[in-house]
Formats: sequence, C-alpha cells, structure tokens
Amino acid sequence: MELIEKQSDFAGRFARWNGDEKLAGYPFVDNVHAPLTPLKRALPMMNLALVSSAGAYIDGTQPFDLGSKGGDPEFREIPIEVEASDLRYASKGYDQKAVNEDRNCQIPIDRLLEYQTNAVLGRLNETWFSLSPYIPNAAMVAGEIAPKLADRLKRYEVQAALLIPASRLCHQTLGIVARGLESYGIPTIVISVDRGITDRVRPPRTAYYDGEFGSVAGQPNFHQHQLRILDETLRWIETYDQPGSRKLGVEMETLVEAARGER
Repeated sequence: MELIEKQSDFAGRFARWNGDEKLAGYPFVDNVHAPLTPLKRALPMMNLALVSSAGAYIDGTQPFDLGSKGGDPEFREIPIEVEASDLRYASKGYDQKAVNEDRNCQIPIDRLLEYQTNAVLGRLNETWFSLSPYIPNAAMVAGEIAPKLADRLKRYEVQAALLIPASRLCHQTLGIVARGLESYGIPTIVISVDRGITDRVRPPRTAYYDGEFGSVAGQPNFHQHQLRILDETLRWIETYDQPGSRKLGVEMETLVEAARGER
C-alpha cells in the first residue's frame, strides 16, 4: 500500500506551495485506505519503541534544520538513559515551554518506564527516536524517513511503536511514518490532538483527544493526566481489529481532578 496515495498529485501541489511557515496554502496529504498489522504480543511481553517529532536532540549535538522548504530528513536515536536536562528542542509549530518544563508531556520516558517497572509493559526500547517537527515534504517522509526508521526498529526487534507528534504538521509526518512502519510489519498507534489531520493521513490506529500542541502526551507536571492518556492508548493497540481512530476518555476526569485540586 502506498504511504501517500496520489503521490504525484501531492508532489505537484508541493512544488507550487510558497513555503509559508504558517502553512498557508499547504497541500496536506489525503489518503483513503490504511494498512493494519495485527499485534502479535501482549503489552507485558512487548518491546515498545517511542517515536517523537518534538525535534529533541542531545545538548552539544547538531540541531534539526528548520530552515529548508522540505525539512530535515534525519532522525536521532537517543538512549533512554539520557536525562531531560541534557535535551534541547528544535521547535517549530509548537511552543516548547511545556516540554522544557516536563519532558513527559511530549516524550513520556518516565511514564513508560513506570509501566515497565510495574510489568504493564514488557520493556521500553533502549533508544527512542526523535524527528523534526517541521518536514513539509511528505514525499521525503514516505520515501526516505519511514523506510530508514522501519529498518532501525526491525534491528531492535520492537513489537510495536508509539508515535507522539508535537505540531500540526508533524501530525501528518508521524501519520505517514505509522503507515510506513505498519507496511514493514510493525504495529503502531498515534496519539493525536488534531483529528482533522490524522484522519486525512489515515494512520492505522489513532487515539485522539482535545489537547494542545507541545503537550500531546499530557499536561506538564500532571502525572495522572499523562498516565491516563498513555494507559488508554496502549491498551487500545491490543484491541484494534481494523484501521480507525478513537477518542480518549480523559477530559471529564481531568476537569474533576482540577476542580478538587488533585493535580
């Protein structure tokens, strides 16, 4: 299955796009079909990969290139031992204030390690994968980034991948990446706060809710909110029997907790 249906049509529209940084006139991808790879291992036996497009990189290394029209095609492999204080963010399309305050609102390493410790999750893969939040050239995502990333995940023998976008545009990027990983036999699920974009791209499994760019995995310094989003999302990866998107039931509980001062 093609990662971008009617790719030649997208290529023509992208070539005519003026490169506006606010994405005015941007030719978002529209797909009709989606692949689906059945999950072969339950969560407690799974090696899970985390893929983030918050533009994270290790302090002192080269940041992502946010200046080119097409975007940066490279990704970073970051060991889970790297501390939050050692990360920097090449952010575009989202405010990095929340992730600087609490990495787990976009890159929930600590929350997933809690699941690992409590045997909810088999293990979090030893490295996580960081992409740029600004990659307008969707054809490059489909033709270069997704296959390379799939190859790396295969080498780590992961059984599934959790993908968390940070900006509006990278909801498209990770939707295409999810389609690519599934085409290589790796089940995925995307957390989305922009259902309009993810429904257009059609990643195989999407868990969405009314959240904010830059804190897609939960509000910063709100442990229970982050856990609720992750818990429902990860359990759904086991139950999808056809491609689609489902709304997370996190909002009402969050409002009640906030009113009680239980944050």
